[in-house]
Amino acid sequence: MRAADGTLGQFVLKVASRCDLGCDYCYVYRMADRSYARQPRFMSRATLGRTAERIAEHAAAHRLRRVRMVFHGGEPMLAGPAYLAEAARTLRAALPPGVEAELSVQTHGGLLDEPFLEVLDEHRIRVGVSLDGDARHHDRHRLLRTGQGSYEQTARGLRLLTSERFRHLFAGLLCVVDLANDPIEVYRALLAFRPPVVDFLLPHANWTRPPPGLAGAGPAPYGKWLCKVFDRWYDAPAPETTVRLFSDLIRGYTGRPARSEQIGLSPPGFAVIDTDGALQQVDTLKSVRPGAADTGLHVATHSMDEVAGHPDVRARGRGLAGLCATCRSCPLVRICGGGAYVHRFGPAGDFGNPSVYCHDMAALIRHAVRRLAADLGPAA
Repeated sequence: MRAADGTLGQFVLKVASRCDLGCDYCYVYRMADRSYARQPRFMSRATLGRTAERIAEHAAAHRLRRVRMVFHGGEPMLAGPAYLAEAARTLRAALPPGVEAELSVQTHGGLLDEPFLEVLDEHRIRVGVSLDGDARHHDRHRLLRTGQGSYEQTARGLRLLTSERFRHLFAGLLCVVDLANDPIEVYRALLAFRPPVVDFLLPHANWTRPPPGLAGAGPAPYGKWLCKVFDRWYDAPAPETTVRLFSDLIRGYTGRPARSEQIGLSPPGFAVIDTDGALQQVDTLKSVRPGAADTGLHVATHSMDEVAGHPDVRARGRGLAGLCATCRSCPLVRICGGGAYVHRFGPAGDFGNPSVYCHDMAALIRHAVRRLAADLGPAA
């Protein structure tokens, strides 16, 4: 969720700092920042309560009608159903009257069972699941600690989540792009669960740590991969799902702001609260260098307004003025927005660069714009 006025509308609560999977592309455990090892395994109830108070203060000060709160990790479901139920009650009870709370959990899905889903249903907590395709695709990277693939556990949880009894809780699927996987096969495997939303994420990479396969795979390999999915999605005789990246691209083409951080120029509108109560920027910054996500702020002593006003957060929200000269002069910038902030990190230790996926995003946008122009006419 992104805010145009510097307020925060979404809060990511790192309720668990550990995970029972060993995914080899994970930015929390496999990249530059290993601070998870110093974090409490779970967010304490005292920290949770203070977090609820800070969110409530922010909602009241900015007269928000709705806040979104995501239980995240690690694997947040390791905290257990009783913990998440208490967390939901605590967060909702703290909010001012008339403020709606949208709660969700982002999980690998392997711990979903009927009793857990009954608790999530009781407390109106929606569920997003990470899935990279069928077993062959998914198990390339998303492994159990034993080294075995995790697909069967995830698929079992998804089948229960998408059953008639619990489908209303299903928030969507998150899929990391892998050039080794056939894009259409992956997309069909995701559609098999009839997700309301699909998020395709590029592997977290930057100029100091380029993404797998970018060199030597020909021009714009990730862009070509996504173009194939775009055509399959766009040409479907009836809508099958929302693909957030493509929907945001269309929003940009028609002159509307994007709703995610992958593309677009809208400022960020969320904060991350770590298990120890530290207030952080977007946690994917942990992929670039140790401490990159840190603000030095804490729920015990600082407000959410102070997070929104932090110099690094403000730098991410400068829009066109915050981009490098190459991006500012690019005709695609109003749609691309420079790409994801985390993908702009370079050898000089700053973010004043085009995205490491610049050519890939340009290929996708140009391809999509040609399709859209033929059907909708010139861009807004």
